Amino acid sequence: MMRRILLILLVSIQATLLYAQKEADLVQYVKPNIGSAHSRYFFYTPAAVPFGMAKLAPSTNGSEGNRSGWEAVGYDDRHRSIEGFANFHEFQIGGVLFAATVGKLKTVPGKLQEKNSGYRSSFDKADEYATAGYYRVLLKDYQIKAELTATERVGFHQYTFPETDSANVIFDIGHKLGESGPVLDAEVTYDGQHVWGYVVTKPVYVQKYQEKANVTMYFYAELDRIPVSYGAFIDSTQFNGLKTIKGKGAGMYLRFKTKKGDQIGIKTGLSYTSVENAKANLVKEASGLNFEKAKVKAIQNWNHSLGRIEVKGGLVQDRVKFYTGLFHALLGRGLANDVNGAYPKNDGSIGQIPLLKNGKLLHNHYNTDAIWGAFWNLTQLWAIAYPEYYNDWVQSQLLVYKDAGWLGDGIANSKYVSGVGTNFTGLAIAAAYNVGIRNYDVPLAYAAVRKNELEAKDRIPGAGKLDVGVFVAKGYSPFVKDQSGNPELNTHGSPFGASHTLEYSFSSFAAAQFAHAVHQPEDYKQLMKLSEGWKLLYDPGTKFIRPKDSLGKFLDRFNPFESWRGFQEGNAWQYTFYVPHAPEELVGMLGKETFSRRLDSIFTISQQNLFGGGKHIDAFAGIEGLYNHGNQPNLHVSWLFHYAGRPDLSQKWVRAICNEFYGTDGIHGYGYGQDEDQGQLGAWYVLAAMGLFDVKGLTAPEPSFLIGAPLFESVRIKLPKDIQKKDFLIQVSEQDPNHPYIQSGKLNGKNLTGLKLKFEDLRKGGVLELVLGGQAKSLNTVSRNK
Repeated sequence: MMRRILLILLVSIQATLLYAQKEADLVQYVKPNIGSAHSRYFFYTPAAVPFGMAKLAPSTNGSEGNRSGWEAVGYDDRHRSIEGFANFHEFQIGGVLFAATVGKLKTVPGKLQEKNSGYRSSFDKADEYATAGYYRVLLKDYQIKAELTATERVGFHQYTFPETDSANVIFDIGHKLGESGPVLDAEVTYDGQHVWGYVVTKPVYVQKYQEKANVTMYFYAELDRIPVSYGAFIDSTQFNGLKTIKGKGAGMYLRFKTKKGDQIGIKTGLSYTSVENAKANLVKEASGLNFEKAKVKAIQNWNHSLGRIEVKGGLVQDRVKFYTGLFHALLGRGLANDVNGAYPKNDGSIGQIPLLKNGKLLHNHYNTDAIWGAFWNLTQLWAIAYPEYYNDWVQSQLLVYKDAGWLGDGIANSKYVSGVGTNFTGLAIAAAYNVGIRNYDVPLAYAAVRKNELEAKDRIPGAGKLDVGVFVAKGYSPFVKDQSGNPELNTHGSPFGASHTLEYSFSSFAAAQFAHAVHQPEDYKQLMKLSEGWKLLYDPGTKFIRPKDSLGKFLDRFNPFESWRGFQEGNAWQYTFYVPHAPEELVGMLGKETFSRRLDSIFTISQQNLFGGGKHIDAFAGIEGLYNHGNQPNLHVSWLFHYAGRPDLSQKWVRAICNEFYGTDGIHGYGYGQDEDQGQLGAWYVLAAMGLFDVKGLTAPEPSFLIGAPLFESVRIKLPKDIQKKDFLIQVSEQDPNHPYIQSGKLNGKNLTGLKLKFEDLRKGGVLELVLGGQAKSLNTVSRNK
């Protein structure tokens, strides 16, 4: 009898454990192909781990160039041939491609539109599978199954071949790829079961912002079997039996005899500093790991990281959108240092991150796209659930500041790649300090932020904000026509003067709070004065923000729909709402009723275009519309109704954007082919679906979130106990797709007095209870914002 009871208990425990494991399997909701049509080079990298250096993915057209340095290239869900599998995917960084073929050896990738050209192969979507940490596809032309996975700095490839005496593995190192720009040099060497080398590239944004700099990628690959023959190549010229080769277009090929089902595995250590460190990364992270173990480990890593925000209930498609968005938010801005702390310095030399007494690194160093707009998505998400990464991100910026003297808006191997030519890094650092993320040299951080906001003397192109001097002097940046072809490099104003004024006003406000916190009263006074610069461009006659010339006169022939004349990637309709640090004052200028009516009509009309560019596939689709969710300057606008006393309208339109702008297929993912920018649009969805958002980007003296209507029955924020002792739980009653409105709420058992949640309360842990309904609740019976 006792044995029977024990058996029943054992079965019950096993069932419970299996259920718990199933509940924690969040990777099942990650669908990397969502929105991958017309996506940026760094967007589609399923075989990676959170914030990793090794980001593996198929390339469909990555070798075909990227003239402006940012266009969609790499992988497109509409394409039906693959040229190979690249190991590096980052902003302005791409290269080291491996390919597998059968038969006659070809050593150029070929063209997407030319069937059977080069070593590329066709494939069917039915034979492709991708999730967080793993990718698989059948290369139809060769009947080769290709699989990819990764650790932080090691890429794993596994190719399953048919029976053949001509199985080829190609290491294409010396060709341009993705956003990397032209190749300046490359070298590759083979010996025994190892292939190693490097490629030196000149990305477009490096050329623009740090002309003499380059970006170099290194690798050290280990194969699990020895080839029967080998050779090197330069483009299509092959050199059988040659073990090393150098120059543009350089590569290596290995040939094998295989039986059906034979697998050839490659694990490759990656580095931005040296081949030796690439090898060290391989040894440290991949010794004893085969492909299957690495795959399991990668998926466990993703489940652990995604699980910091656990949602339950709601629609399955919303959970797919949520965890795919969170996947993208954790995918971008990856590691740039080696396991031993070596990192690429701005001047091209190798730096060293200090080690703690236990041998661990003081912090990691990361590459990063520009932070433009990320205070409305990424930095809020980092602060909520990944504060240790946010701290390391600050350390990364300070490394570059110490090495080169200026904060960089974007960095590729520590080289300046400013992106749009502004610089919000100071704001993001100030926000980190503001929410208690402070494990770095605070005086150095403040000096860097202050310099970024106030100093123009000897300012370098890579620091962006080259017109900050005139902004500090006049209180606004004047509109000037660009005569150079590089509008971001003007110093006495800008063709985007109006939007720059709004942006610099916001970042001045953030820096002012930092100044106040570290007891710098004179800086605080100056920065707060500059934060009011937006008022100088407000035209009470039209009730729009309007560009001014150098004499202080509003531009004539004003058309609020016109983009690029005073406004970067937007227009006056959109940018007039860009006063995130003082929305109360903006509402006061327009009047509450006028503000709400105008904004509500904007969303009503914009809904017809899916809140962006409609179904037009283009990164800039929608920039001349009333509202464009596909670009950064608009991402706070739907939450502004709170400041006019109409939170119900925010609830209505945020829910509509989540449902209609965001999709679940290759083309309709983040709008239609709009620019996701290393997780920004995905992170916005995550915040909105949780029902938390801060218009002020965590820069206010008492940082807090506006409370919206979550898409799920529960949202649990659960960090490791050494970071945050207690979970924060959002429980939702009457959750339903047709219930977008908050009826009532409690925080830790007490009735809400306003639809705000202090950041401090979230960090302490607790329970937020919300009741939703289908009818907008009267403001008097819900809450007032104070």
